[in-house]
Amino acid sequence: MSRYTGPVCRFCKAESAKLFLKGDRCYTEKCALTRSEAGDGKGKKVSRPRAKVSEYGIRLREKQKLRRFYGIQESQFRRFYSIAEKMQGQTGHNFLQLLERRFDNVVLRLGLGVSRAQARQLVMHGHFLINGKKVDIPSYLVEPGDVITVKEKSRTIPVIKDNAEAAAAKKGGGTPDWLEFDAAKFEGKVISVPTREQVDAPVTEQLVVEFYAR
Repeated sequence: MSRYTGPVCRFCKAESAKLFLKGDRCYTEKCALTRSEAGDGKGKKVSRPRAKVSEYGIRLREKQKLRRFYGIQESQFRRFYSIAEKMQGQTGHNFLQLLERRFDNVVLRLGLGVSRAQARQLVMHGHFLINGKKVDIPSYLVEPGDVITVKEKSRTIPVIKDNAEAAAAKKGGGTPDWLEFDAAKFEGKVISVPTREQVDAPVTEQLVVEFYAR
């Protein structure tokens, strides 16, 4: 399956929102969106006329924003939506819950990856165990009670070691309430499924539901 490998900052510009696709860089002045909003580099902000957006266009943009936020191809994104439709409760909330429970996203939320792209790569390289068994499928859905650990041999890899130390320095401040992380043990645990309030995706999920329901 093909995957986009070009510059990702263009997605943030297209959506006029920070999607945090490049980890810590997104929090600095090097962020492309921050520089773009600041101006043209000469102290003058550049304004570009925008065409009027249709109702369809508004819903499309919201769907694209969410898909790019999680870094998922359209076919897989649509498959998760189909699963959400069949679940009890609000489809939009179910959809976000499923996306949050993806293994690559959980690795990011635990602080073991600085971006979803990095977390996905670490998962695919087989550096993690779930309940003692190796799982290298980024789209794997975790369940409450699952224990995620870094493989013993992978704990000395600089990027994993550095990420774990950074997560420990935050003293749990960066870990959402539905997860817990013990940096000393390189171990995380899924406490519960995430609620809507615990999901920080910058979207109005109802617009995504309306896009697919059209």
